[in-house]
Amino acid sequence: MKSNLTTLILSRMATFSKGQKRIAQYILEHYDEAAFMTALRLGDTVGVSESTVVRFAAELGFEGYPEMQKAVQEMIRSKLDTIRRIELTRDRMSDREVADNVLAYDMSNIRQTLDELPRDTFYEAVDAIIHARKVYIFGAGSCRSLANFAAYYLKMLLGEIHLVYTSSQCEIFEEMFAINEQDVLIGLSFPRYSSKTAKTVHFAHSRKAKIVTITDSVLSPIAGYADYLLLAHSDMASIVDSLVAPLSIINALIVAVSVKTLDQNREKLTELENLWDTYRVYEKDGENEDEETGLL
Repeated sequence: MKSNLTTLILSRMATFSKGQKRIAQYILEHYDEAAFMTALRLGDTVGVSESTVVRFAAELGFEGYPEMQKAVQEMIRSKLDTIRRIELTRDRMSDREVADNVLAYDMSNIRQTLDELPRDTFYEAVDAIIHARKVYIFGAGSCRSLANFAAYYLKMLLGEIHLVYTSSQCEIFEEMFAINEQDVLIGLSFPRYSSKTAKTVHFAHSRKAKIVTITDSVLSPIAGYADYLLLAHSDMASIVDSLVAPLSIINALIVAVSVKTLDQNREKLTELENLWDTYRVYEKDGENEDEETGLL
């Protein structure tokens, strides 16, 4: 993935042929349409051959047209507002195709994430989380639900888990004031990237905390601060981006932590199970609510 497609195109504009300049201009002005065009269709739209489009991608340093197309799709996910995203979705699929398309995107995102996940980095992140003095977790917007999910389970397994849940940037810094090199921050960010998350991760990095970053691209504003960079595909330019693959990575982190800490957590988890049974926190087959106490 090229660092920034817009910057790359503008920096090379003077070197392009006349046909390549037409392609470049169209991508800059109509990236939302170009992102889902085949090389043939893009060529027809701007009046050049399919081979000229393919050569244009190679001229920019991409291995092929599909890689450049992916970079154009990144532009969409970072720049389009909500209404335009819905309009784009409507243009690409009918009302009766939504379920099939969305689930297919989700399956594709998980498959690509699994294929590309750096195993060594993943298990190093697990060890960092286990051995941290304190683990901070932060995600803004839709990523807040991911952060909440991660915190819920990690609190069962580890001693000091702090979900940073405030929306005020000043209060975020106040909650993380004591973070240092003994701590870990799990930062989550997906398009449209939250500026709060970028500032929070930068703050933790400046305090020398270890950073576990779960995001979608090396172009993400928080990727550069990562000690452990875990990329999860979330490609789906619509009102929502697919967070299925990020959730799978979080699931994997939690399971890995649980397996490695089972012996030290056995007594604690047994006591927790007894507590749930005593207060009937979870339904069990054949049991009714305690009529005398009203406990669930």
